[in-house]
Amino acid sequence: MRNLAQTSERTEGETQTHQTHPHLLWSTTFMADLQLYPYQEEVAQRALQGENIIIWLPTGGGKTRAAVYVAKTHLETTPEAKVVVLVNMVHLVDQHYQNEFSKYLEPTYQVLPVTGDSEEKGFFGKVLRKSAMVICTADLLYNAMMDPEEDRHAELSDITLLIIDECHHTHKDTTYSKIMRRYVEKKQKNEGPLPQVLGLTASPGTGGKKDLPGAIEHVLTICANMDSAIVSTQNYRQELQEIVPRPRKEFDITEKRPKDPFGDHIKWMMSQIHEFMELPRDVRLRECGTQEYEQDVVLLEQRGMSEKNRVMAQCALHLREYNDALLISDTLRMIDAYNSLDNFYSSSSAMDATDFYLVGLFDENKVELSVLAKDPSCENPKMAKLETTLQNQFTADKGSKGILFTKTRRGVNCLHEWILGNEFLQAAGIKAAKLTGAGSGKSHMTQKEQKDIIREFRTNHLNLIISTTVAEEGLDIPECNVVVRYGLLTNDIAQLQASGRARAQNSVYSVVAQRGSRELRREHLNEHLEELTKKAVAKVQEMSRSDFSLQIGKIQREEQIRRRISEQRNHARRHRFSAADVQLVCRNCMKSVAHGNHVRLVEGAHYVNINPLFKHEYKVGGMVDIPRDFEDWEPGYKIICNNGNCNKDWGFEMKYKEVAILGTLKISNFALLTPEGQITVKKWKDVPFPVDDFDFVAYSQDHHPDLFD
Repeated sequence: MRNLAQTSERTEGETQTHQTHPHLLWSTTFMADLQLYPYQEEVAQRALQGENIIIWLPTGGGKTRAAVYVAKTHLETTPEAKVVVLVNMVHLVDQHYQNEFSKYLEPTYQVLPVTGDSEEKGFFGKVLRKSAMVICTADLLYNAMMDPEEDRHAELSDITLLIIDECHHTHKDTTYSKIMRRYVEKKQKNEGPLPQVLGLTASPGTGGKKDLPGAIEHVLTICANMDSAIVSTQNYRQELQEIVPRPRKEFDITEKRPKDPFGDHIKWMMSQIHEFMELPRDVRLRECGTQEYEQDVVLLEQRGMSEKNRVMAQCALHLREYNDALLISDTLRMIDAYNSLDNFYSSSSAMDATDFYLVGLFDENKVELSVLAKDPSCENPKMAKLETTLQNQFTADKGSKGILFTKTRRGVNCLHEWILGNEFLQAAGIKAAKLTGAGSGKSHMTQKEQKDIIREFRTNHLNLIISTTVAEEGLDIPECNVVVRYGLLTNDIAQLQASGRARAQNSVYSVVAQRGSRELRREHLNEHLEELTKKAVAKVQEMSRSDFSLQIGKIQREEQIRRRISEQRNHARRHRFSAADVQLVCRNCMKSVAHGNHVRLVEGAHYVNINPLFKHEYKVGGMVDIPRDFEDWEPGYKIICNNGNCNKDWGFEMKYKEVAILGTLKISNFALLTPEGQITVKKWKDVPFPVDDFDFVAYSQDHHPDLFD
């Protein structure tokens, strides 16, 4: 073994410290500072021989480092090699580039990170063909595959090695699946050449299957979708366990709240609304304060819209807010639940007798609810248990660092506010910050904000991150010795990745939950599914190569048939009505405000109304703030229904190419009046009429003919 230079830098997914270690291996093919554990070299061997494989290693096991190992060998030994690394989240592009691939491959090989904000996006195909390696999101590659413009277009045949990070997401209709579906189709038609495929995952999961045959079927399906075998260490399991230790698991259990006058009063108010709306005899609403009740009132609101029954639709919307308050009170503080209702009603306006009743009901009970919400004797006992758990794990002399996971952004905000105002937690030395998903909305964080929080955590200016599940997978968060899960219902993969964040020695993984709760039952179920995954993978690995090939070939053929049937059904659904025969109806006041034939799709993402008369249907609100720049458009003002006191938020104005002012519409805020009745859809892809792409030239000729004189 060579005595290699030491460095203390650590990266996500890597617990090794790049220093001499009895388990480290050095390869003469690589730069002196690229070191591998024996188990990493073992799992990479079949990829080095040119096979399609999925590397299965736990969080912290160094999957990405093994991928660098494979990529460098591939670049050195393959003529005109082109490597593409795909990720499923934008922030991972820069993370993989900075922490792994550029560190070990440049300057010998050009490694180019490309995102939607990169200049290279405009000529992605050309960049791909000129670079040794490109790291990008799956969406970027797929859009390039669909783009007919030569400089932007890319083909799988342009790539010699395709590395897919977090490849367990290659299922259903994810972008990973769409790319690999094209791969399989081309392979079956002998349309080559095709790249070698290398997948990386901390767990393929069971796909929700709870028995061994079902779990085996799911693992085989992931393998079929990836057209790859799955590989894990066979000879170095003990070493892997020593290098990536599992945290000690603790269950911090609390009993049910003995009395709940705040919740009881909300339930009484909900019963009053039930009576007011005169529920149809065939409607049976389940217990208030449950996810099942929420499902029931969502369907009730949809029924109200389809029957043009505004009383039913509006009451259902308000019942959902009350149910949300009960769910918040069950997880957070009563005052958080009260504030949620108060914020909703402070932005509500009354149009008719239904609105006056609903707003009046809250106003009449507002003071009493406020008093009940501040009664400490009836506070949520789970909050007290969480306080004790955090106090036990964070003391001034422990030097603990951890992550507190919860379900929603609202939960993150409330817990952060609570911790900052809790004198006992502050005395324990907790320095907390929020971490939520990146995006364009006000409730989202920017990527820069995410990086700033993680940097402060790494440099010990913070010791607790309060996060949604965004921190379970992918983000480059330094190792922790405390992970707390609070109010979460997630699958086995998410639970495994969350526990994998606690990878310092003697770490603790704590579950704070009520005795007999759904969260507790799910935690135990996920433990069973984790063991089931191991057994399923072992069974798949025991198959002979011929049997394995037969099995995944069968799954691939069945998937092709299923996909064709699905595409036919989607096409039929999308062309069920002509666009001119469908009207967009405000989901609040139920006024028809637009026709489907005026809707266009901009850049494959934004649905806009191009009718110049549409501006008479709305009034503008505040300026929309999206903390990023876009190449061809910029956001304008909010657009709001101007029918009486409706004030329903419809979307925002978009300024496109400095010329067009278009109304960008959120379909969830509209109903669709079709020849067969009124319906609602969750997403634009579900509308029952075709939507044409936006033609900027045609629009400009129609609306600005003076430009063409």
